Amino acid sequence: MKETMTLLERLLAQVQENARRARPLDIRIGQHWTVLTVELAGQIRGGLSSTLGSSSDHHHGGRVPVRDAGKLLDYSAPELLALAHSDSLPEASVGLAMLNALLDVDESRCVEVNAAEVIAERGAGRNVTIVGHFPFTPRIRRVAGQLWVLEKNPRAGDTPASRAHEVIPQSDVVAITGTTLLNHTFDALLSLCRPEAYVLMLGGTTPLSEIPLSLGVDAVAGTLLADPQAALLAAAQGATYPQIPGKRLLTIFKPQHAQTARI
Repeated sequence: MKETMTLLERLLAQVQENARRARPLDIRIGQHWTVLTVELAGQIRGGLSSTLGSSSDHHHGGRVPVRDAGKLLDYSAPELLALAHSDSLPEASVGLAMLNALLDVDESRCVEVNAAEVIAERGAGRNVTIVGHFPFTPRIRRVAGQLWVLEKNPRAGDTPASRAHEVIPQSDVVAITGTTLLNHTFDALLSLCRPEAYVLMLGGTTPLSEIPLSLGVDAVAGTLLADPQAALLAAAQGATYPQIPGKRLLTIFKPQHAQTARI
């Protein structure tokens, strides 16, 4: 039978048992980043996710971006986790942050390396697509043979996201931001990658799980919050990613010779 579960559905299923045992403690939806904390097995864990904007007129009526703003701590951990499916991007950010807080990260499988290093090494002289605009883009442009940066709101030099079906199949290296889990585009983008392409999933929203490695991803680069309380405070005060304290940039690489299949 053909597997029809999306990557997000697989990831949510992975943490269901932890969700049943976790107690939500705090939630901060900052301008750039969403951070929440839970108590699980006597430990305080934190989860991070990009805060993506909402186009609704949330100041003067219309559909509000977070339906129960001010009451989210009345939700159980499974209910907060389920917000990852929401069509409201701020609500989905809460769900992804909960997912990241609940994941049991196998640190023995992780390497402390910035994804930019991996892209620069793998993409030297080759065709590279980066889904999402990252600060290291100019560096990759200098070393890549051809670089496309796909963005829904393209800046100068970027390529409109609507052209993904044109450029991703031409690419030897494809880096996909974890925020594609928030807007539910990851699976479609992965399906455009050639089987021999080197695919990375990266960014602060990216769950540090090995599940993507079984679906055709070669490296998963995410963030582990070593100081959840400090991250909460910083996010609430509008911190950008470099300003979030107590974080570790970790990458999980696919085991050599592992058999995988694209979604």
